[in-house]
Amino acid sequence: MNTIGTYLPPVNQVDEGQSSRLTPSQAQNNFSSLLQNAIEDLNHIQLESDQKTEGLANGSIENLHDVMITAQKASITLETGVQVQRKVIDAYNEIMRMQV
Repeated sequence: MNTIGTYLPPVNQVDEGQSSRLTPSQAQNNFSSLLQNAIEDLNHIQLESDQKTEGLANGSIENLHDVMITAQKASITLETGVQVQRKVIDAYNEIMRMQV
């Protein structure tokens, strides 16, 4: 299980004579895969929380502490995803308001 921060690529230092520019297609693919991985991780965390909650209700899991931690982790991850979505929409709206 990964956190959203682990999806960020490392920052490499570039010498002045060396250019390491991505093409728009490469940047789009990188962003697309980063976003897809983050959404898949969010979904995995939510499903894990659901499974543990269901297990607690069925009696197959007796560790309430672990179930509550997993549920809180899922809640925080979902809230973070919603906040990121809002920021992306705000940035998009700001770009659309720019005059060319």
